[in-house]
Order: sequence, then structure tokens, then C-alpha cells
Amino acid sequence: MKTHYISKETLGFEDIDNILNNKLKLALSQQAEDAIIKCRTYLDNKMETQIEPIYGINTGFGSLCNHVISNDQLNTLQTNLVMSHACGFGDEVPQEIVKLMLLLKAQSLSYGHSGVQLITVQRLMDFFNNDIIPVVYQQGSLGASGDLSPLAHMSLPLLGMGEVYFEGIKHSASDVLKIFNWQPIELKSKEGLALLNGTQFMSAYGVYCCLKVFKLSRLADIIGALSLDAFDGRIEPFHELIQLIRPHKGQIKTARRIKNILEGSELINRIKEHVQDPYSFRCIPQVHGASKDSINYVSYVFKNEINSVTDNPTIFPDEDLIISAGNFHGQPLALALDNLAIAMAELGNISERRTYQLIGGKRNLPHFLVAHPGLNSGFMIPQYTSASIVSQNKQLCTPSSVDSIESSQGQEDHVSMGANAATKTFKVLENLERILSIELFNAAQALEFRRPAKSSDYIENFVAQYRKIVKFIDDDEIMYTNMAKSVSFLQNYTFDLPGEDVKLYQL
Repeated sequence: MKTHYISKETLGFEDIDNILNNKLKLALSQQAEDAIIKCRTYLDNKMETQIEPIYGINTGFGSLCNHVISNDQLNTLQTNLVMSHACGFGDEVPQEIVKLMLLLKAQSLSYGHSGVQLITVQRLMDFFNNDIIPVVYQQGSLGASGDLSPLAHMSLPLLGMGEVYFEGIKHSASDVLKIFNWQPIELKSKEGLALLNGTQFMSAYGVYCCLKVFKLSRLADIIGALSLDAFDGRIEPFHELIQLIRPHKGQIKTARRIKNILEGSELINRIKEHVQDPYSFRCIPQVHGASKDSINYVSYVFKNEINSVTDNPTIFPDEDLIISAGNFHGQPLALALDNLAIAMAELGNISERRTYQLIGGKRNLPHFLVAHPGLNSGFMIPQYTSASIVSQNKQLCTPSSVDSIESSQGQEDHVSMGANAATKTFKVLENLERILSIELFNAAQALEFRRPAKSSDYIENFVAQYRKIVKFIDDDEIMYTNMAKSVSFLQNYTFDLPGEDVKLYQL
């Protein structure tokens, strides 16, 4: 059985993808165990003689920070915190994202600055390793004092409360603990706060979206190249000299990739009657490239975040310091998630415009990409669907990070709203995948009307694989099933891009 050892080594996107896809089990390195035990021992010793209040350890929370709690009630304080903060509403968080939350919370607590018991971190890993997935709700976090409400729902089952999914069925957490003969965790001082303060809800959404968009960005280039060739487009806008005099990294990367993908195409190299292409084709390097640069920035933010300590207060045993500060504030993530949503929306926006051009009866393509339009509506309505999804993305891209609302009687007077940014960015991601699948559906159809001329070997192989799942449309038929198959094709496509070593975790 393969195991990933949580340690102070940097946790990267490739590591997370490997853990999830290959179903690795989690375990603590000896270094991590020692750090957790050292911090907990320090805190226990500290509280034996501590007289002055320390926020969240022997005080109330938020605006109740001046209410001192007696030593004999410190454990009760932490349990009360978890119960009272589990106030989620709305749809359930997808289970794969909750599983990421478990991983990222264990990682953050392993650095030895949170004061948790070793058993608490081990139980998080037990849940992960046995696919016991807490029921968490999408609404409730302000993205500032950590993701309090969703992390409370994630943590309740550790205490034998709340609900979990196990073997695909929703159970009472207490029933599942009995199956494994586990006792509920008895929280000690600081532990409830360590579990609830943190950015793992926002981070899990962000990591999930990054892993998906690394792939979708490449697919946008492949499908864009297919559309360009099917539209009888020109290759000159992708010339290296054009990119070098405006040297944005994403633009250069996109233009080079499109040229490599279309290398050897009869269609792209034949003499053209038209002088220019519409922007949705001509400006692929500039638009796709700008999104790539944004995605790379976002991935940098999230890689930093998942290797950070984000609860509060923070404990430094070697320095004999316990500092109450604000590492739980989600502003870096909120800004990044808003940026990511916009970057993905623009990949979808320009994709829909290419779809629109393909069905317009231009450049010797039939109206709506069917041989007998009129009798057949052909590909008229898939473009409508794409346009409606693009419009929804525009509405979802209103920034969350510029919003704030006062909470906790003014003690928490600026919040990031990063959790809202996370959930809407996830929706934009799903929408982008659907928009690209519709472009592929149209572009593959359009290519057949260029026969006997051929595209490049890469494109012809790509379309041949697609045709195993979605066939050419001769006459009107039910389209939504083919659109769903197109989404499935994109989800399962394996990369082998010409002229580059595919590193899925950076663009």
C-alpha cells in the first residue's frame, strides 16, 4: 500500500494529484509527529502556570475575547466552539473537495505551531484513508476568521457528531466511529480553534480548480487550433516574431503551442482568400495567454497557502511565544479566486465566439454545420446553450474579494468573502468545461466539410479519438447526449502535446 508522509517538505500540486488519483494513504513523518508533540507539550506546560489571558485558549472567541475561561472549563470551551460554529447552509460541498480539506488541514496542523494533540491529526488522516467524508455545506464562511462554519462541519465527526459519507451512504458520524471502534476525540485547550481557524475550505476549492484548469487551459489551445483549421484560418498571427515584441509568457507559450499542434496541416498551409480572421481566432495567443498568466499566479498563491499555518493563535515553542494575529484571513485567496474565475470565464468567452463563427455559413461551411439546413437546425442550439453558459459566467465573475461585512460585534470588521469566491469559481470551472465541449462538438463537425483536405497529424488523431465517442451528425438528432459525451471525452483525454514536455502542474 503506497503512503504519502506529511512533513515539512513542500506539498505541491503534483503530490496532491498523485495522492488523490493513486489513492495513497496519509501518514505523519517522524519529523511531523515530533513537531506536533513538542508544541502540545509546550502548551500544556504553559497553561499550568498561565495567569494572563491568551486569546482562544482561556478566553472566549471573537468579540468575547475578553471573557476569561477557568482552567477546568478549557476542554468544554473547545467542544462548544465546534458545535456552535457548525452553522452551514445550502448545497453540500462535493465529496472530493471535502477530502482535500481533510488533507490540507492535517498538513497545516503538522508544522507544530497549532497546539493540537497527535491523535487529532491522526484522526483526520484516518477519515481520509478510509474515505469517511464529513458532510459540509457551501454557505456559511466569511473567509476571514478562517472558514469557521465549513471547518466546524468537517470537525464535528471527529467528536462523534454530525454526519459523514461512508461507502457512498450518509451516516451519523457516531455510527461510523463504532464501525472502526474509534472513540470520539476529546479536545484539549486550543484544539477546536486550531481546527476551525484556517483556510482549508477556500484552499481545497482553489487546489481543485487549479488541478482542473491546468488541463482545461491546454484543451482550450487544442480545441482552438482545431477550430482555426476548420474555419480555414491563417497561421501568421501565431508567428514567433509577433509574440517576441510583446513578450508576455502566456502569449508566447500559446502561439508556439498552436503552431506545433498545426504543424503539417494541409488546411492551415493552403493559400487563403481572406486577409484576416476574426479576433476569436487571430487573438488566441493574447487571450488564452493572458488567462495562462493569471492561472500561474493563482497556482503560486495556493501552493504557498497549502504549505502554511493559518490558524490562530500561533504557537512558537522555541521562542516561548503565543501570538494572536491574522493568518486565517482569506484575502490572498479571495483575490486569487476572483482572478481565476475571470481567467476561466475568458477562455470560455472566446471559445463560444469561435463556435458562433463556425456555424455562420462562412468560408464555404454550411449554415449550422449540416448539409441540408432548413430541414435541419443542425448546430444552431448548442451555440445558444454555450452563449447562455458564457453569460452566466459573466454574472459569476462579479468579484467577491471587494466585498466585506462587519461581524462579531465589530471585532471582525473586514472579511475576505473568499469562500463565496471559491464556490462561484468552482461553478465557472464546470461551465468552462461545458463551453469547450460544445466548441469541440462544432469544430469536429466543421472539419469534415473540409475533406478530403486534412489537418495536422495531431489534430487528425485527436478528432479520431473523439469520433469513437461522438459521431458526425448527418441529420437532426437529439444533441444533449452528444454534448454530455463531449464533456466526458475532455475529462478522460490524456495529453501528449507536440514539441513540449507536458508538465500538467504549471502552464
